[in-house]
Amino acid sequence: MAHERQDHRGGRPEAEQGDINTTTARQRYWERNLSGEARMWFEEDKRYFLHQSLSTPVLNVIAKAQGAWLEDMNGKRYLDMHGNGVHNAGFNHPEIVRAVKKQLDESLSFCPRRYTNIPSVRLAKKLAEITPGDLCRSLFCPGGTDAIEMALKLAKLVTGRFKTISFWDSFHGAGFGASSVGGEEHFHGGLGPLVPGAFHVEFPNYYRNPWGFTRQEDVDAECLRQIELVMRREPDMAAVIGEPVSATPVVPSRRYWEGVKELCERYGALLIFDEIIEGFGRTGKMFASEHYLTPDILVLGKSLGGGMIPLAGIVTREKYNVCQDRSIGHYTHEKNALSAAAALAEIEVIEKNDLCDHAARLGAYALKRLQEMSGKHRLIGRVMGIGLHIGIDLVRDRKTKERAIREAEMIMFKCLEKGLAFKTIDGNMITLRPALVITREELDWALGILDDAIGEVERGLTY
Repeated sequence: MAHERQDHRGGRPEAEQGDINTTTARQRYWERNLSGEARMWFEEDKRYFLHQSLSTPVLNVIAKAQGAWLEDMNGKRYLDMHGNGVHNAGFNHPEIVRAVKKQLDESLSFCPRRYTNIPSVRLAKKLAEITPGDLCRSLFCPGGTDAIEMALKLAKLVTGRFKTISFWDSFHGAGFGASSVGGEEHFHGGLGPLVPGAFHVEFPNYYRNPWGFTRQEDVDAECLRQIELVMRREPDMAAVIGEPVSATPVVPSRRYWEGVKELCERYGALLIFDEIIEGFGRTGKMFASEHYLTPDILVLGKSLGGGMIPLAGIVTREKYNVCQDRSIGHYTHEKNALSAAAALAEIEVIEKNDLCDHAARLGAYALKRLQEMSGKHRLIGRVMGIGLHIGIDLVRDRKTKERAIREAEMIMFKCLEKGLAFKTIDGNMITLRPALVITREELDWALGILDDAIGEVERGLTY
């Protein structure tokens, strides 16, 4: 047939960005957990939306989201350890809801281009106050992909160059520019040429690196060598773009990012940090870059909109305010008063409730408990993370580090049926990113559920 899709992978979806929706375990979950009205809406969703890996057909039908919890149409509650990264202040936080309602009552939600409004100005001012170093100039847009592409445009216009370095296995968004710097074939396979000049190197994964190194400094040195090699052999490098802490999460050393920054300065490239996931308290500081250094451009999104309204943006230095003759964003909702009101309320909730410190303390506690669990569970190869940004690398063999992909999926569905929701990445990585309002008691309950599920799978109790 003329429109038959050719797929060199035989039609098998990648598992890099999450649990896929075509497995037998997913089918069993649907059969056991979808009935009545929920099943009807599930089928309606399946009928009217374009099908794509990772999202449609969907997992379940959600009726409510509050605090750290989701609730499905059957009234079952799930402690959500994923939240797509938007729920740092918790779902539907009452103070953010009030701020949004107040803005609507003031009859100013949308603001046409060429005008401004007080909430948007206040948000830009607030970001200048709380972002690290001398970052002070903002530009807003509806989503993270757009923000990444604004950052890339700015870097290219500032430097007069067009090439970039980013990292294999990274995700920076689904647009053409963002897919080009992203390091996952899943998001650009079959699309033909993307943005030229996008080079990729290895991220410093200390547990899984292709060279078999066991020392952090050796991994750092090799990864920095790759960046310098590309910069030396490929002039016209505009920027290096990466997450300060990866989504899995791999937590690089401070030495590594200092080395990257030094190379950027030596070769005239800008450093862009993508903190769409890690920003706003996730890592125990307001911004993950505070653990390392100040980038030239900081990209924000997801939780910026308070878990309620789509909003993203960039913050950069005064000296890069040089594009008055171009429009690097030009989004209809660039200065949306409703989005800005939600963002200001989100930041206020995080600051007023010391959620950064809460994430640091509770995250350290969770990592300690998970390390203790790894002592009794052969499936746990390594636990990693910072703040409430945690990953568990499940392996079939600790020596070979073979990824326990089937086991991870079974554990995920076992936990779901007991009321604990999370996402897997790379097939075998369990990622735990709860709302920062999660309590110690809720976290203990979640870790207990996870402990039991891992034990069941190890004993051969499949899903």
